Amino acid sequence: MKFRRLLRTALRSIARNRLRSFLTALGIVIGVAAVIVMIAIGQGARQRIEREISGLGRNMLTVYSGSQQFGGVARGAGTSTRLTLDDAARLREEATLVAYESPIVRSVVQVVAGDLNWSTMVMGVDPDYLAIRDWPLAAGEPFSDHDVRTGAKVALLGQAVARELYGEPFDPRAVVGRKLRLGKVPFTVVGVLAEKGESGFGGDQDDVVMAPINAVLGRLTRPGMPIQVVLSVASADRMKAAQEQARQILRSAHKLGEDEEDDFVIRSQADLAAAATATTETLTLLLGGVAAVSLLVGGIGIMNIMLVSVTERTREIGIRLAVGARARDILLQFLLEAATLTVAGALLGVLLGLAACVGFAAQGRFETDPTAASILLATGFAGAVGLLFGIAPARRAAHLDPIEALRHE
Repeated sequence: MKFRRLLRTALRSIARNRLRSFLTALGIVIGVAAVIVMIAIGQGARQRIEREISGLGRNMLTVYSGSQQFGGVARGAGTSTRLTLDDAARLREEATLVAYESPIVRSVVQVVAGDLNWSTMVMGVDPDYLAIRDWPLAAGEPFSDHDVRTGAKVALLGQAVARELYGEPFDPRAVVGRKLRLGKVPFTVVGVLAEKGESGFGGDQDDVVMAPINAVLGRLTRPGMPIQVVLSVASADRMKAAQEQARQILRSAHKLGEDEEDDFVIRSQADLAAAATATTETLTLLLGGVAAVSLLVGGIGIMNIMLVSVTERTREIGIRLAVGARARDILLQFLLEAATLTVAGALLGVLLGLAACVGFAAQGRFETDPTAASILLATGFAGAVGLLFGIAPARRAAHLDPIEALRHE
């Protein structure tokens, strides 16, 4: 029999039982759509995390104090106070691979402006911090190195703090020059930061006040508060070299012997991005694997219905064999029926999956990124499943004895 005639026969058989054919293909439809949606959600999450990490700064290294030992137990990174402003100054002078450097100290403080107040994070930094974070101003000017040296009581407000203290909508230019109190210390607003939005770790980056570090230390922090140092490397390909250079400078500054461990921790933004990307890739594979199970269930459904179809059409198969049809013609006919159901289900699944991705994106629930690779993977796997589970019914039909098939009631 010609392939075209076999295909026409398979389509006619499927059309005779439209509802059953649709229900048979439904498992493939749902499976393909689920694979596409799950992979798209995983890819979207990966892109969002990469974007938010890149928004933290450009080629950034963060230096933390090391772990303090108490009773033989390590309290974790940041509990030691060995990292000082002198270390930050030495890094600025000697780290030739570093473009920008800024020490940081943090404290949660009540900010008061008139009869309104707001509890927020106050960060003591150097002017380079804005360049490291690639954070422009919406109005005003940044504080200067002279402000840091003299401990000038000037502040930069994040957008969230400005809205809480001065209402919304507010004019950033009108906020510049106003007085407020950080705790009990009066400060003057010299600038308003541009809006950054939510960070990749769930915090609001705009809920912050920045001030010269020498104005914050001692006035708004408790004695012995550990500091951090952030560094910006000139180019991404020099991150590892800059990290090792900073490590050697700090080991020399702390007079650590060859056998002594570092009493500080240097973390790279690239390492953070790699860890986050690895996590999302694992999540994507897990979600895709769970969704692929539904494709296997759909394949089992096709096999069961095809076996029922073989039983129902036993006399028809016997007549075909009796008038000269070969076993391979019967095999190919039933394989074509299984393949047609699978392909039709896969196409409907692709449309359903893409529609679901668009719907999720429109609602803002998930950020999705359906790729051509995920669509090809889902449809290819569906085709393989359909053919695999269609072989058993097709072989059973092809190996029927014509005489026994004609006797079948």
